[in-house]
Amino acid sequence: MTTNEQAPVPFALHVPDADLEPEPLDPAQIVSGDPVVTGRVLWESADGTQLRGLWQITPGVVTDTEADELFVVVSGRATIEVEGGPVLEVGPGDACVLREGDRTTWTVHETLRKAYHIALPRP
Repeated sequence: MTTNEQAPVPFALHVPDADLEPEPLDPAQIVSGDPVVTGRVLWESADGTQLRGLWQITPGVVTDTEADELFVVVSGRATIEVEGGPVLEVGPGDACVLREGDRTTWTVHETLRKAYHIALPRP
């Protein structure tokens, strides 16, 4: 942490029913279904390279190019296929790490909610 950056203010939040905001998907990402994404950034570093928050997606199949991310699934289930890599089955209580640049296909079986930490490259 640099001298200009402040530590996040301590707080507690009940993740399963926290309010989230719409985060429209790019239609090019939707493979099938009508998935809806919502989320909420809980903290962002002063330089914009670190994010902590909540994210949710309803059933469907979508593609994505990932950031460097650690997340824990709070509820729901999904299969995440990493191009050229493993197929990850995730559900409540599972921790998952994705790498920057991973191309993924998410098949969301049950509305999935996760708590995440993302590290973005410096501008």
